[in-house]
Amino acid sequence: MDEIRLNTLLEDLILNIEETVKRSKENLAGVVNSTMTETYWLIGKYIVESEQNGNIKAAYGSKLLTTLSKELTLRLGKGYSRPNLNNMRKFYLKYPDYHLVSDKLSWSHICELIKIDDDLERSFYEKEAVSEKWGVRELQRQMDSALFLRLAVSRDKEGILSLAQEGIEIQTPEDVIKNTYTLEFLNIPELKQYSEGDLEQRIIDNLQIFLLELGKGFTFVGRQYKIIVNNIHYYVDLVFYHRILKCFVLIDLKKNSVRHEDLHDDI
Repeated sequence: MDEIRLNTLLEDLILNIEETVKRSKENLAGVVNSTMTETYWLIGKYIVESEQNGNIKAAYGSKLLTTLSKELTLRLGKGYSRPNLNNMRKFYLKYPDYHLVSDKLSWSHICELIKIDDDLERSFYEKEAVSEKWGVRELQRQMDSALFLRLAVSRDKEGILSLAQEGIEIQTPEDVIKNTYTLEFLNIPELKQYSEGDLEQRIIDNLQIFLLELGKGFTFVGRQYKIIVNNIHYYVDLVFYHRILKCFVLIDLKKNSVRHEDLHDDI
């Protein structure tokens, strides 16, 4: 066998081993996460059952979690602070079946989700976090910006139930267009004097977060994009392409109210 052939076989061998090790690490991380969340759920179960039994609750009262935290920390080490034990307790109460999230989301995700009292709203964020692969920070941002409420406001009761059970399902163009957008990540003070160019630059600087705020399916094409219509040159501030709707989305930024001359029916 010539040297080139040997080098090719060696490279294939290395790639196969590399891919196998990579998959094993990912599987191991998944097993560790699911085992940890199952353990925390069980701890929450033991705490709730002990409280319901009455005797231990009566003996320690409101200091039960504090006392439990001190003892577990001494015997098992870190990870059993009072707030964390309270999260385990809430996890058990909010999720009677821990399998719903243990194989899909991290403990940090779960700690954010259990802050939501409304079951429908919590279910929505859970589904979206899984399907969109949100990190914890993105989940926090979407919760803080009330994404569920902004989407639910335009839906009937059945639509809200569907939203909670299945997440965002795109069936019509209206399903991907929000009525309002939350752009707090641009860090523009409300009273600051800024130009449309400043706004455009801030969006470009935070493009990844802006795309997540827009919703599913958006890809960035360009800024100040030249379009010629009837031999007239127009420059669109931001141009996106929507992979699901298979159309371009043009955004013209205005810091003040839109005027009639700002609208071009022929574009």
